[in-house]
Amino acid sequence: MTMTLEELQGIARIEQDRQGGFSHHVNVCIAAGCLSCQSGQVRAAFEKEVARRGLENWCQVKGVGCLGLCTAGPLVAVEPAGTLYQNVAVGDVPELLDALGASPVARLDAADHAGFFERQRKIVLENCGRIDPERIEDYIAEEGYQALYQALRGMSPREVIDQVTVSGLRGRGGAGFPTGLKWTTVAKAPEGEKYVICNADEGDPGAFMDRSVLESDPQRVLEGMAIAAYAVGASRGYLYVRAEYPLAVKRLRTAIAQAERLGLLGRDIFNTPFGFEVKVRLGAGAFVCGEETALIASIEGRLGRPRPRPPFPAEFGLWGRPTLINNVETFANIPPIIRKGGEWFAGIGTAKSKGTKVFALAGRIRNTGLIEVPMGTPLREIVFEIGGGIPDGRRFKAVQTGGPSGGCIPEQFLDMPVDYESLAQVGSIMGSGGMIVMDDSSCMVDVARFFIEFCMSESCGKCAPCRVGTAQIHHLLAKITRGAGRPADLTLLEELCDLVRHTSLCGLGQTAPNPVMSTLHYFREEYTAHIEERRCLAGTCRAASLEEAL
Repeated sequence: MTMTLEELQGIARIEQDRQGGFSHHVNVCIAAGCLSCQSGQVRAAFEKEVARRGLENWCQVKGVGCLGLCTAGPLVAVEPAGTLYQNVAVGDVPELLDALGASPVARLDAADHAGFFERQRKIVLENCGRIDPERIEDYIAEEGYQALYQALRGMSPREVIDQVTVSGLRGRGGAGFPTGLKWTTVAKAPEGEKYVICNADEGDPGAFMDRSVLESDPQRVLEGMAIAAYAVGASRGYLYVRAEYPLAVKRLRTAIAQAERLGLLGRDIFNTPFGFEVKVRLGAGAFVCGEETALIASIEGRLGRPRPRPPFPAEFGLWGRPTLINNVETFANIPPIIRKGGEWFAGIGTAKSKGTKVFALAGRIRNTGLIEVPMGTPLREIVFEIGGGIPDGRRFKAVQTGGPSGGCIPEQFLDMPVDYESLAQVGSIMGSGGMIVMDDSSCMVDVARFFIEFCMSESCGKCAPCRVGTAQIHHLLAKITRGAGRPADLTLLEELCDLVRHTSLCGLGQTAPNPVMSTLHYFREEYTAHIEERRCLAGTCRAASLEEAL
């Protein structure tokens, strides 16, 4: 079938009227975090109890995507009361239904986490926790696919790219490359087959941003990809997703099937000559496949190893054709940019870092979960006001941004704005958005050892600097943490880091030394204590004498 604007608006009105007929809405989080805490059983219990009481026309029970506060799941949001319940169990269901229209159940009320939500601004996550990710009608009722219609029927491909360029959106996958410039390069490539790829190979330890978006609002990513395909002249797309994300894969496939059924994917979309076909490809979990050329090789059925660039994928990509690659969060920003205009998006954030950024807060922090804040938000606000600070009376020590490719930022920079430029100045990167908080019980030498071990094990082995260099860096760090280090090891460590950084083939090796270099710079006294005093200042490494270590 071919969808018309009137039919799209009709679906939206029917869904809005249907949901408007309920007096109360009980939204149960069914993203991976809450499902692991048995939220599926909680949802089933609500549905059963509502049916038992004969309240099916009065109270709607709906499974929704991530509500953000993962530390307190299972989460249940009640509307229109605006109440959020935390740590909900099956046995709490009758009491919560009794409280509809009355005072909230105090012992489950998450009101003490109000600061977690108040300081956020949601663009990418605006539908998360509000819509059922397995019903396209829910997405359409929230202006879903309006941007695609606007692009196809009211804008030229060049005008679409111009709005993305005006927005100042930079790729949210890590490098922060200007999205409009990348799209322009692909659009200018010679006519013929072109491809759009969504990189959902999220492999950073502690990162779950893309996973949550795919589980919570998959249609938004598909719409963003379709708009991108129209802008650059592509007709086929691939979603490259880690196989470790089975729920995201399931919901993506459901979303694709539903969009195809309504004619929002496929041929002659909105009665135009434009068509777009999307397929899901599963990655086997290799961290290096997050690199564009390795990802392309994996989709083609080859070993996921990077190749030298240039040529870049925008010119020579999938099966040798021009290919546009952006990550999940980048594509999720596209529909609102087209609906509201590039200048609207450019009005959020800082001079060079526009819009918002989604972060996965993890580590030694009270409120672990998914957040979205304007670029330029101070790190202190993220850690202490949104994140709730450090638990158990411990002291903040550092925050790791950018995953294994990032750096450890010490307390002295807590008041810095979080944007691409500021993070680079202190020796870290934005990365895809992982943010791991550490307290004073963390040994920074051991932290560096952990991240370099990850990079060492994930190296594809194609180039010697990465294959051999990361192993030698890990050997030195392991030696230092067990009390066998020598003063000369620090000099050798710095030389090795510089060598690996400047001679590795791809971004994995080029950025692998970042955690080591940043901890050497800001926490050098911990390295010297291990070497000269044979002790760990944090008390986490085994205090071995030189003789024991040898």
